[in-house]
This record gives sequence, C-alpha cells and structure tokens, in this order.
Amino acid sequence: MEDQPNEAPRERVEHVLAEVHDAWGMIRVLEVEDYRFLEFGDAIEQSCTFTADPSWLEYDYTRAMLIGALCHPEPESALFLGLGAGTLTQACLKFLALDDVECIELRPDVPRLAIEYLGLDDDPRLYIRVGDALELLPSAESADLIFVDLYTDHGPAPAHLAWRFLEQCQQRLNPGGWLIINQWASDDGKPLGAALLRGLYHRHYWELPVKEGNVILMVPADLEQNLDLQGLRERAEALAPRLGYSLQGLIDVVRPAT
Repeated sequence: MEDQPNEAPRERVEHVLAEVHDAWGMIRVLEVEDYRFLEFGDAIEQSCTFTADPSWLEYDYTRAMLIGALCHPEPESALFLGLGAGTLTQACLKFLALDDVECIELRPDVPRLAIEYLGLDDDPRLYIRVGDALELLPSAESADLIFVDLYTDHGPAPAHLAWRFLEQCQQRLNPGGWLIINQWASDDGKPLGAALLRGLYHRHYWELPVKEGNVILMVPADLEQNLDLQGLRERAEALAPRLGYSLQGLIDVVRPAT
C-alpha cells in the first residue's frame, strides 16, 4: 500500500495564516500548498497537517506513536501530554475506539490554533486542559494510553528527563496500559537519557527509532506485561486500509530497550 499525499513541499511559497506571541515566545501557523505547519520560535517546526485530512500522519514519528497506541488491543481512554497541531490526537480519536481523551497543553494559544487552522475537531470525547504537565499530571484521570510529546523551540522539555515525572506517567496507566514517549535520539542512536530510562523502567520497554532523529519508547504499565508483537502486526494490518498507509515497515524496526 502506498502513501497518498506527497512529501510536504517545504520549498514552496509559504503563507502565514496566524502568528501569536506568548510568555514562551512565538507561535506561527504556515500554509504550503496542501499542508499547514505549526512552528515555535525561529522556524522550528512542531507539527504538520495535511489539510484535506487532518488525521493523516505525515511523519514517521507520529506513525510510530500510533504504533505505540496499537500495543493495547482495546484502549478506551488516552491522555496526551502536549498537543501540537493535534494530528496524533485526531488520528487516535478517528481510528481507535476511545471513549475518553484528555490533553494537557502548556500554551493556551496552541489548542485554539489547532482548532481554527489545523483541523482539530471539537470532539465531545476530548477534554483539553491548559497548564504545565508536570503540575497537572497528578490530577489527570488514569488512562489506557499516555503520550508524552513535550517539545519547545529548543528541543524536548525538561520533563523528558525528569525521573519523578516519567515515573508518575507510568503510574497513571490503567492495568494493561502503555506509555508512549517521543524521545530525542542521541548521536549513538539511543534515546536521550538512556541510562535514566533503563534504571527507571528496569529495561522493560521497547524502542522504535525513526528517520526524523527520534526514538519512540513504548513502556508497559508493569514488569509482568509484554509486547505482543504478532498482535501488534495484526492490528496494524487491519487498520491499514483506513489509514491509507502501512505501518509494517516501522514495526519491523521495533527493538528491546538498548
């Protein structure tokens, strides 16, 4: 199965649709032909939306995070820490049988821009809270899936290397749940903070490196829980006709913790 949209044509003419300034800097929404981009700061791209289908996942790292969601055979609830353009949230709402989705986003303008310009649906299942994920996590509902994707224009937020926060994320999982972390990759291809992660999660997690220079971590709720790779492949294959692309090539590079 081949992907339908072409690669995002960043060299084409850019149209600024919105630009706002807040306590953390600048947020800009750009349009380039069939795509819209959310940028932080000095042209630091955070998210890409295919305008005709906002649930389309253009980048491998978002597709890899969807694979993390498919580790759970029947998720009913999800917690997103970091919204961005909302493409992953939109995809999970569309393709998974979720009843309850919560999102915590630091910057108040991000959800507004995602809804106004980037196609995020005002879905009754979705509840967005504005604030710092480190402070609001303890008051969040437990979930079957928790996604950590907290990036600024300087890279991953400190939460990505905060032992107590990452520990609390795992603790907020329901039994059988999965924590999916979008982690930067170091020069050696290992996730940023690999030693911390190995110690915190007892080497009991799986990694999926992607071409954008990230490593997606898939962490189960407890040490007794393992990744059903065959079940993951079957769920991805069943979903492929609705997605419009295959996830099998990415699943092929899933590896145990390094």
